[in-house]
Amino acid sequence: MTVLSLVIPVFNEENTLENIVKKVFEIEKEQYALENNISIEAILVDDCSTDNSAEIIKKIAENNPKIKTCFHKVNSGKGAALKTGFLEASGDYIGIQDADNEYNPKEYLKLLAPLLEDKADVVFGSRYLKQDTRRILYFWHTCMNKTLTLLTNMYTNLDITDMETCYKLFKKDVIKSIAPKLKENRFGFEPEVTIYVAKGNYRVYECAISYNPRTYEEGKKIGAKDGLRALYCILHYGANTASIPMQFILYIIIGGISALANILSFMIFVNIFDNLIVNVALAFIISSAINYILCILLLFRHKARWSSAGEILTYIITLIIMGSIDYYSTYLLLAAGFNNFFAKTISSAVGIVGNFLLRKYFVFPEKKLTKLK
Repeated sequence: MTVLSLVIPVFNEENTLENIVKKVFEIEKEQYALENNISIEAILVDDCSTDNSAEIIKKIAENNPKIKTCFHKVNSGKGAALKTGFLEASGDYIGIQDADNEYNPKEYLKLLAPLLEDKADVVFGSRYLKQDTRRILYFWHTCMNKTLTLLTNMYTNLDITDMETCYKLFKKDVIKSIAPKLKENRFGFEPEVTIYVAKGNYRVYECAISYNPRTYEEGKKIGAKDGLRALYCILHYGANTASIPMQFILYIIIGGISALANILSFMIFVNIFDNLIVNVALAFIISSAINYILCILLLFRHKARWSSAGEILTYIITLIIMGSIDYYSTYLLLAAGFNNFFAKTISSAVGIVGNFLLRKYFVFPEKKLTKLK
């Protein structure tokens, strides 16, 4: 018998919960499920609902041994609920099912096919592959989804069409190895788990699925701030192992922000202190601090190889190297007749390239990744 475990995160879904659980177990009656001897396990994770969801979960699980239940004492978010469910699931294949009616559980049989044929390790259900009909809703919401998918592909070298889809189905050993590493508690889970799949070099397939989106009035929870968090997650979890061109593009942005801080600080200090060394040094320290913080947050994995003391020491060395280059290039350009603004701009551009190379290969060198499975 093949067991399909579906993790169902629940937060205030009293109106749709019973119906979706019923649909989940109707999978077993489908012809493909009967032919392949597929049994369903449902893991209901209540994320501290404030309506009657918890009571409904207890009721429907009371006489069904195929339902496992988990209850969060504090509302932690969809990602946290999924992590709880993944660790509890025992099926051969483990997927995600929202507690609303946006997705049809029977379509998991489509996702199962390439797994049962041993063609895939992970299968995504895409809302953007060809469908016969679909409900039309929010343009900007779709734009956000497709933009985040594009960025994820750029930083993982995958070619998926729908990173934000709910329907993700994993071989048991794949998600069991990924789940303990997950940190995102809300919708940042989607890019985070996708990036771990990419880093694990797993075989990824996609299947077209139908989608019946609900409005915010009907209970839709994801919003603009979740889109911003997803963007941060793509960079934070994915940029450190992205291709060098993609890393450098991101570092140009980081370096540009740092360079702008350097220039503005220098222009402020020249009106306060009549000392070139002091002005350059103060501006450089400020821009370096901004650069370091952004590198940790967005580009390079913190403490990739060094101890804390080693990381600090290597960073100080890079500051000395680039600080010297910054000072002497600024001094020589001023001596050549450039004004303060252009002298500092040119030296800062040199600093962008130098800092990227030193950060990547000296301060934050990456350990070789081992396959997750």
